[in-house]
Amino acid sequence: MTARCVMVLGTSSGAGKSWLATALCRWYARQGLRVAPYKAQNMSNNARVVAGGEIGSAQWFQARAARAEPEVRMNPLLLKPERDTHSQVVLLGQVDEALTRMDWRSRSAAVWPRLAQALDGLRAGHEVVVIEGAGSPAEINLRDADVVNMRVALHAQARCLLVTDIDRGGAFAHLHGTWALLPREEQALLRGFVLNKFRGDPALLAPGPQQLQALTGVPTVATLPMWRGHGLPEEDGWYGPASADAGGEGPVIAIVAWPRISNLDEFQPLAQLPGVRLRWVRTPADLDRADWVVLPGSKHTSGDLAWLRAQGLDRAVAAHAAAGGRVLGICGGLQVLGEALVDPHGIDGNAPGLGLLPLVTVFEPAKTVARTEAVFAPLHGPWAALSGVPVRGYEIHHGRSAQDPAMPAARVALAGGLGWQNPAGNVLGVYLHGLLEDPRVLRALFGARVPDPDAVYDGLADFIDTHFAPGVLASLIA
Repeated sequence: MTARCVMVLGTSSGAGKSWLATALCRWYARQGLRVAPYKAQNMSNNARVVAGGEIGSAQWFQARAARAEPEVRMNPLLLKPERDTHSQVVLLGQVDEALTRMDWRSRSAAVWPRLAQALDGLRAGHEVVVIEGAGSPAEINLRDADVVNMRVALHAQARCLLVTDIDRGGAFAHLHGTWALLPREEQALLRGFVLNKFRGDPALLAPGPQQLQALTGVPTVATLPMWRGHGLPEEDGWYGPASADAGGEGPVIAIVAWPRISNLDEFQPLAQLPGVRLRWVRTPADLDRADWVVLPGSKHTSGDLAWLRAQGLDRAVAAHAAAGGRVLGICGGLQVLGEALVDPHGIDGNAPGLGLLPLVTVFEPAKTVARTEAVFAPLHGPWAALSGVPVRGYEIHHGRSAQDPAMPAARVALAGGLGWQNPAGNVLGVYLHGLLEDPRVLRALFGARVPDPDAVYDGLADFIDTHFAPGVLASLIA
């Protein structure tokens, strides 16, 4: 096989590329075709574990939508930001220290052959490859080092859709400006413009799409209405303003939104549970009347802990725990709950922890990347409902935590160094991402189920089938 390639480009980040690529994966898979997703380079701290290492979460969801087994070739280059000017580089699933130290222009030249090889390999084994771009393809200052947008499109001779977020305003200017900054051979790959997140009467758009086509020769092939409840997490974050509760009378779950938050997509199921109210926390006031406090994953644990202290949130979390409130730490959040972070190799940083669990975390050069199954030990207090519940998830971390022998012993929550509970029973820390995606855990904690993921993917495919012009999706692979 040599797959046809359909590529989703955007006029900006957040335009809807990941969402649309996922919908296309399921739409083509429902035609009985062998489909794979691909994104040459993804910059995100939302990652999933697959055979061979880790890839961006968006490509993991796209593979599931395509009914394909996720693999490292689907996102061969993953950049995981640790600071504003530094990212850990993951090539074909594994951390590459040499590439991490390299400046980004030199890195692009070094990795392009591997990225192209990954795409060619996927094309050889599939009938359709749905490719996602990154940011905008018209960043002319970055063109010489592009490895994710038009260089990929030209290599694959992809049929390209250009999507824009019309809710932001200026959509026609964004589409025309992007088209105008592309060389002629790249303009020729554009098969359609897509207006995303539209609110109102589509008739009011005329004569804009017709005038845009007269200027560019590219038709507007879809106007997608605003749809917030589709059930798919946004790639780079779907949380709203601080202290924005999602309605209902159930528990208020306050998730600390620290600067280097990772794997936040794992909390998407909570937003779909009836009655549960999510709150993204950035100040101590945001913890007011919260039932749970969740410390999520972090790509830079010591830095996020310093931010927590600067906001005064360390004292607020400690006060919540002292009053008997539930606290849950996941991965980096677990590490923060301990007595200390110890970094003999310069991986993350040294710092005293919050002292809510009698643990010490030591950072090691070797990174743990694994899919893991476990069973909760007998627990007591607010987390007792998890006793004996099996759970499936994944680990992505450098640190290893162990009980501090100088402190009262913690209760083991998950064997093998995966989780602990404080003696009082209200503070729980686990290394396992995906805890709150497991239907068995959600049933134990909330007595509720979230929509089946396949139903979400089918809903996305139905949506684009309804709102794309007839015949367009089939024509892209003809």
